[in-house]
Amino acid sequence: MNPRHPLESARTVREIVLTGATGTIELVPRWTPGPDELRRADELIALMGLTARAGARWPHLSQGERGRALIARALMPDPRLLLLDEPATGLDLAARERLLAALDELRRNRPGLTSVLVTHHLEELPTSTSHALLLREGRVLAAGPADEVITTELVSACFDHPVSISRANGRWTATAG
Repeated sequence: MNPRHPLESARTVREIVLTGATGTIELVPRWTPGPDELRRADELIALMGLTARAGARWPHLSQGERGRALIARALMPDPRLLLLDEPATGLDLAARERLLAALDELRRNRPGLTSVLVTHHLEELPTSTSHALLLREGRVLAAGPADEVITTELVSACFDHPVSISRANGRWTATAG
């Protein structure tokens, strides 16, 4: 998911999501989505919290809205795996929270979908995070259930810096020292 999605035209959120059905950046000429594709696109737009913005054009979307639109687009072909590489980068607090709420809603609605989220910031992990993997210099430092991996000791070792980990309401926070 690239929030700098290389669109050449000012497509709407709905049109962008529909390109996921064809696997193209732009709409395919002379292609008309069927009722099932239109319904699925609208369901995914709603799931990502973008119903009110479905007709908004790409240049007028915030970075957070673009990211959620691209997640909906990636879900159009009904994948078994969703890879998210630092999806909260550059988002303000409200946009980050909307993204995380959408990811938690996705987990509730699609429990069979495996998702992998890469981040350097524990605050960006959705409450639905079940497993974690810590890498240090390209090597696995720890892997397993999130509660066993996201600990003060292991995260401190991962960053080679003393870090204190806490968890409230299902969300992690890390503070130095």
